[in-house]
Amino acid sequence: MSYTSRIVGKAAPLQIENLDTDQIMPKQFLRGIDKSGLKEGLLYNLRFDSQGTPRSDFVLNQEAYSDATIIISGANFGCGSSREHAVWGMLQYGIRAIVAPSFGEIFYSNAMNNRLLLVTVPETTIGQLIADASQPLAEPFDIDIETQRLRTHSLDLPFEIIPRHRRMLLEGLDSIGLSLTYQEDISAFARSHWAEQPWLRDVAKEVYGRLN
Repeated sequence: MSYTSRIVGKAAPLQIENLDTDQIMPKQFLRGIDKSGLKEGLLYNLRFDSQGTPRSDFVLNQEAYSDATIIISGANFGCGSSREHAVWGMLQYGIRAIVAPSFGEIFYSNAMNNRLLLVTVPETTIGQLIADASQPLAEPFDIDIETQRLRTHSLDLPFEIIPRHRRMLLEGLDSIGLSLTYQEDISAFARSHWAEQPWLRDVAKEVYGRLN
């Protein structure tokens, strides 16, 4: 995974509150056993009509936003079921950050653990962010992860991110990679644990061997 300190790009205004994961990734796209093909399912019922024809009035179908990498949306984004496919679909589509006043709790964890940046901003700023995003020819949005600032042509906002997620983004780590950075501490704890309580080591294996 690559180092990411800033996300600079076009933002698409998607002013919908309580956009749930069923809408982000409809159930018919969950049938596969891997992560492939989720780009096509992203926001499918908003992007396409019942005949599968793209809706010309939907922001991501408009040429001006065809290369958007950031979404500006309403409160409680990603509420609903825990499907991680919603996050994978966003990433496959090319979305790297979502800005909203609040997020569904499970969606937030899924997103940040997959390095899809979620930026929480005050409710009072969303109107201006939507207005800025509605000017696709204006300066791109600039999300600086190191300094924790979101900048547009009219705003400069601070945002919070917990140190663990910030480190994952800056160092290009997923959850497993982050855990492995503590390998020496984990190994030292294991050695100490078995030294103090040797009778517990491989106890399940020993019992299984006796039973068989």
